[in-house]
Amino acid sequence: QLQLVESGGGLVQPGGSLRLSCAASGLTLDYYHIGWFRQAPGKEREGVLCINRRDDSTNYADSAKGRFTISRDNAKNTVYLQMNSLKPEDTAIYYCAADFSPLLHPMCVLMNISYHFWGQGTQVTVSS
Repeated sequence: QLQLVESGGGLVQPGGSLRLSCAASGLTLDYYHIGWFRQAPGKEREGVLCINRRDDSTNYADSAKGRFTISRDNAKNTVYLQMNSLKPEDTAIYYCAADFSPLLHPMCVLMNISYHFWGQGTQVTVSS
């Protein structure tokens, strides 16, 4: 069965770090663009960053630049989101998602409609 499972969320103080994992089964992540998205209470879901198939080039939202890093471990079929210098406004449910039409866009995009398969999400709470 196709499955994306996020893990690594939790409670962290402002300025702290977390690493989220997106483990895939039933699909090979290297075949697809993979995005990380988040949805905070009362807000729309927004793209955070994404990684392209094969070449691992990346696209970052302004909010993530300088603080967040996305990476892929093909041997583990897992994509990671390293989050540093966390702020309270980073509090959200974080989702990973796969773009099943990577040839449609040479670069991955931070729009949720471009992604076809989603994980269940993991909660990140940044609070003192």
